[in-house]
Amino acid sequence: MNQIEISEVTKNYSGFLALDKISLQVPKQSIYGLLGPNGAGKTTLIRILNQITAPDSGTVTIGGEPLKRDHISKIGYLPEERGLYKKMKVGEQAIYLAQLKGLSQSEATKRLKEWFDRFEITQWWDKKVEELSKGMQQKIQFITTIIHEPEILILDEPFSGFDPVNANLLKETILELREKGATILLSTHNMASVEEMCDSITLINHGRKILEGRVDDIKHNEGISKSEITFTADEKTVLDISQQFNVNIEHSNDHYSILIPQNDDNWSLVHHIIDMAHLISYKEVLPTMNEIFISKVKPENNEQ
Repeated sequence: MNQIEISEVTKNYSGFLALDKISLQVPKQSIYGLLGPNGAGKTTLIRILNQITAPDSGTVTIGGEPLKRDHISKIGYLPEERGLYKKMKVGEQAIYLAQLKGLSQSEATKRLKEWFDRFEITQWWDKKVEELSKGMQQKIQFITTIIHEPEILILDEPFSGFDPVNANLLKETILELREKGATILLSTHNMASVEEMCDSITLINHGRKILEGRVDDIKHNEGISKSEITFTADEKTVLDISQQFNVNIEHSNDHYSILIPQNDDNWSLVHHIIDMAHLISYKEVLPTMNEIFISKVKPENNEQ
């Protein structure tokens, strides 16, 4: 079952076509990547889902129902631009935001204390927001986004401002929320996070969908797969292989490696290495999501 279905959605702003008949389906209890360069239309689509604006045409359904006001309570939205009140105390503000999402003061306080303890920020409860680092503020806003246990989480660049340790904590939390039943729409430029977390993605550019599907399928079907040959040999043999087959050979620690486009001609190179050196491995290397992203949105692909 799809938790979110967007069909033929179009949005214009004073003659600027922000979305051009965008359609996508987000399966229930999945992490779905909404990708694209700056200005592609991602924010407009997110604003439509949050009912900040409305499409000019097309339909949006949540849980099989046409988008309506009641759906707001089922969504937790973490915008890219953060919006905490700098002069308010952290705990006071978090309780206030939780109450806006329907929690009683006592329930909000209970849940917030648990999350603050988990994120190791309990000591900041009575501090003003302006006293916190960007990463600490990020934690607080993330907590207030998920505190009402929404069915749908829309996260726009959630890892911005986090060091690797806290970014990993956030990833683990997002994966845990998915396991507990949440459907997560993730908008990010961090392609490593997409590969680690997303089940499926849609890539949009200039308001149009240019790629969609499961991450594993896209990596197998898009771009050029490469072969990596790893071996050990003496320097004379390495030079011979490099000159005879016109390949670039990298040296790392105690072995050498060759990365080349995957084709049938590679077998002659492999057999030569087997005869002249010690073959360690020969394996397929799929293109990364970062490579696919760049190939799909590079300038020559943007020309209309």
